[in-house]
Amino acid sequence: MTVNIPEILVSSETELIDLFKDFHANPELGFEENRTAKIIEKKLNEYGVDQIKSKIGITGIVGIIKGKKSSNRRIGIRADMDALPIHEKTKLSYASNVAGKMHACGHDAHIVMLLGAAKYLAATRSFDGTAILIFQPAEEGLGGASKMINDGVLKEFPCDEIYGIHNWPNHSSNKVEICVGPAMAGAAFFDIEIVGEGSHAAAPHNAKDPILVGGTLVSQIQSIVSRNMPPLETCVVSVTQFHAGSAYNVIPETSHISGTIRYFSEDIFDLTRKRIKSICNGLEVSYNIKITLNIRKVFDVLVNDELLSEAYIEAAADVVGKENTNIKASPSTGSEDFADFLKITPGAYCKLGHEGNFALHSPNFYIDPKSIAVGSSVLSRIIEKRMPI
Repeated sequence: MTVNIPEILVSSETELIDLFKDFHANPELGFEENRTAKIIEKKLNEYGVDQIKSKIGITGIVGIIKGKKSSNRRIGIRADMDALPIHEKTKLSYASNVAGKMHACGHDAHIVMLLGAAKYLAATRSFDGTAILIFQPAEEGLGGASKMINDGVLKEFPCDEIYGIHNWPNHSSNKVEICVGPAMAGAAFFDIEIVGEGSHAAAPHNAKDPILVGGTLVSQIQSIVSRNMPPLETCVVSVTQFHAGSAYNVIPETSHISGTIRYFSEDIFDLTRKRIKSICNGLEVSYNIKITLNIRKVFDVLVNDELLSEAYIEAAADVVGKENTNIKASPSTGSEDFADFLKITPGAYCKLGHEGNFALHSPNFYIDPKSIAVGSSVLSRIIEKRMPI
């Protein structure tokens, strides 16, 4: 496959890959990306961007690059920065130096894709308007996008359009996909605390057993999708944690259940929330036990604008070739807080394929470093195409 990468990025490939390896070896969790942010700020200064603002959303950074011409057009491109609390198993020469932390979603590569775009755009400035580069912290369920928005990032640096990119380990190297419309699911997390009465395990009649109630609760929650959802709607309800007890011979007093809900419709989310609440209320009465439920939204549904998706896929086609693009990709039940930006500013979010063998969030996750220059080129091209001289 022939890929159209600008000469500036070709000659910078070693520098960009070295940056990527450094970020990968030194992962930082959400809102803790202090080292990462300092390096980003240093590189933006080296590349000659016109303005840098740090500490937006705690550790977020914005870089501003003005084009050769100065129309009022302003377009944003965004990358996420944070790692995950995962112990890396890749055995790469640049594997994580930090126990229990890993860039297992490729945000290290996303940072460098945006830095590569910064270097190219600052050097060429072949556009009419202003490019706004947003380095966002804490995408992994901690609300980094909303924190930046609440800190005024889109008021201080308003965008007419905004674009994001994510690596996709699907063995389709350098192929770009976009799903028009609702593309990634909204997500909520739930926590359920069950408080009963403990006893000796040999005398269970003296207990109000929170494990028994918890097991029943898990089973009934799993029936929501199969028995309460319209068959053509999409919903995922997954219980991911069940904690109770610490001894072989003691029925504990409490148990704790956690999980996630994924959805594309607010009506479906509301139905799911009501059903979980109803199940908890019913079991509370049936077992004469106390159940506390907390459900909190974490991600909105990510919705790609139709016309801007077409513009984005055309920009990607200039880099990877039209035959390696797809604007009819299927929606994903994964979630992304780039959705928060898209609720305010129209835009689109694409997936860039690479030859990684393991899924996102796997301790064996690997991203092909050669995809970085491709991502930088796609981000640069959308700026040039949407603000032509």
